[in-house]
Amino acid sequence: MPTSAWPRETIGSLISTGAITAHKDGNYGSLYPRVEEFGDEGVPFLTAKSLDAGRIDIDGAPRLAESRADALPFGFVQPDDVLLSHNATIGRVAVVPDFEGRMLVGTSLTYFRLNSQKLRPRYFAAFLAGTDFQNQLVAVMSHSTRNQVPITAQRSLSVVVPPLEVQDIVAVTVGQLDDKIEQNRRTGAKLEGLARAVFKAWFVDFEPVKAKAAGATAFPGMPPETFAALPTHFEDSELGPVPEGWEAGTLSFVANVSGGRQLTRDKFAESGKYLVFGANGVMGRTASATHDGFVIVFGRVGAYCGSLHWSLDGAWINNNASAIIPKRDAEWVLQLLLTTDFAKYRKGSAQPFIPNSALTTLPIVIPDQLVVGAYCDVAKPLRRMQSALLAESAKLATLRDYLLPRLLSGRVRVTGVDDRLPAETAS
Repeated sequence: MPTSAWPRETIGSLISTGAITAHKDGNYGSLYPRVEEFGDEGVPFLTAKSLDAGRIDIDGAPRLAESRADALPFGFVQPDDVLLSHNATIGRVAVVPDFEGRMLVGTSLTYFRLNSQKLRPRYFAAFLAGTDFQNQLVAVMSHSTRNQVPITAQRSLSVVVPPLEVQDIVAVTVGQLDDKIEQNRRTGAKLEGLARAVFKAWFVDFEPVKAKAAGATAFPGMPPETFAALPTHFEDSELGPVPEGWEAGTLSFVANVSGGRQLTRDKFAESGKYLVFGANGVMGRTASATHDGFVIVFGRVGAYCGSLHWSLDGAWINNNASAIIPKRDAEWVLQLLLTTDFAKYRKGSAQPFIPNSALTTLPIVIPDQLVVGAYCDVAKPLRRMQSALLAESAKLATLRDYLLPRLLSGRVRVTGVDDRLPAETAS
């Protein structure tokens, strides 16, 4: 059965008819900015890492000095441009929101500028993010020695182009699911921020110890019995001053580290019980797991080396990642790793990696067990809520991918607009 009764056009033909008015990526070669040219101020410079779950992390993007940006001939995006990651990390999609000033993309992103009277940005982004187009990307990428789908190859890929009113229906229907996924992401980020703030106060800035040393009899959010057991002095250690009685050690004191295992494509299953993790996060699902229970996933190789993910209920850890299994106090170990800057542990240039030995010997401060346990009591319900939100978002994403081709084929109808949808084509 055809995917849709509406016409299917290549990106190249959409460019020739003016539906796509610009199809470019960033500046290459000598024009590409050097690391030392980035700073804290200037023009946001977007890469594939800036795209996540349909949104663009503009605040977290590196900044390129205004004077350096002036020298670049192209790569500047506008609101409603559709972005597609095409190099190293393939297939992430987002629509550029309204913003002030200028914004650039690097060589890992393609931007599509559309004639909205022929092709709606929200519909186009929904289609690019759907399984139809994503499968086309995989097919093209399989003929390359690198994970990339360059501009020229993209122009042979095809998009279903229904009338504008149907594009709007699809965009709204799929967009409502995306909005809920984004809401879940924001809520999860707030929960993560709370867990991080408590960890920083207790174990990085040592605020409760300092407060007790200054004469305080309690600290907000800390159980009274835990506060009462805190020391009032600091002592020197290999890692600098730490509260009296706390020790310097390594990650091997509190966790075991092991490599992941490759999962062949035929072992992936949409209805599988376990998530499959790679360095870049969730890759799919499968029926079996390499690890049970709480597992922390560490990206050990490639563009996302140093990334961290986690699962409460077991997972398959693929071979471009490592598994970190806490011996105890899982929430504390996870937050410890989330606050660690792993950039200095990277080796290699063309293919960066972080060996497991760097993890096991990672220097850490080991606090009093009572304080660690109190932190876990705070963080555990936050992690449970995060996990529930992630699971819900995964189901919503699956529903979105299920609906898109059915909306286009007419197998799923939207109340009040059935006359605009095509009759289902017989196989």
